[in-house]
Amino acid sequence: MPLILFNKPFQVLCQFSREDGRASLADYLAIPNIYPAGRLDADSEGLMLLTDDGRLQHQIAHPNHKEAKTYLVQVDGHADAAALARLQAPLDLGDFVTKPCRAVRIAEPDWLWPRNPPIRVRQDKPTDWLAITLEEGKNRQVRRMTAAVGLPTLRLVRASIGPFSLATHPLMPGEWMEVPTAELGKRPR
Repeated sequence: MPLILFNKPFQVLCQFSREDGRASLADYLAIPNIYPAGRLDADSEGLMLLTDDGRLQHQIAHPNHKEAKTYLVQVDGHADAAALARLQAPLDLGDFVTKPCRAVRIAEPDWLWPRNPPIRVRQDKPTDWLAITLEEGKNRQVRRMTAAVGLPTLRLVRASIGPFSLATHPLMPGEWMEVPTAELGKRPR
């Protein structure tokens, strides 16, 4: 089976079983025997890959294979050069030290959908958008990184995994598409 790209909506559980009446992948994907290759927290949105091939799932999700993942992050506050430098360098989060990554301030992407419910707006507090690219992915890592540099995450959208990007494979939240597995391992677009 080809690989499935899915744009996970906000507050959807990254599993097929339902829990406490919350929406799950089963509410969006009726394809038998597929499984997520990696996870996103319920309060994160964006690109997920799913497959029925266990070896492919391992290849995508396992840290040794290093499929780069880019996250678009709206943070509470202004990301100055010092904060960006701290994000890019190894950062001690207490239980582990992050690997170096890429972190840049960006304009809000014009292709990004509005979040439902919307992010709270405080007139007296600026927000910035960052693009953070990791080759690892520990539990809530991006949120913990931004908090550690004094920029709490307001919104987190995984925009790309390896060569697959929501900018080039436009999917609205809840939509999915099949892509050939041969695309894996190619350079990001």
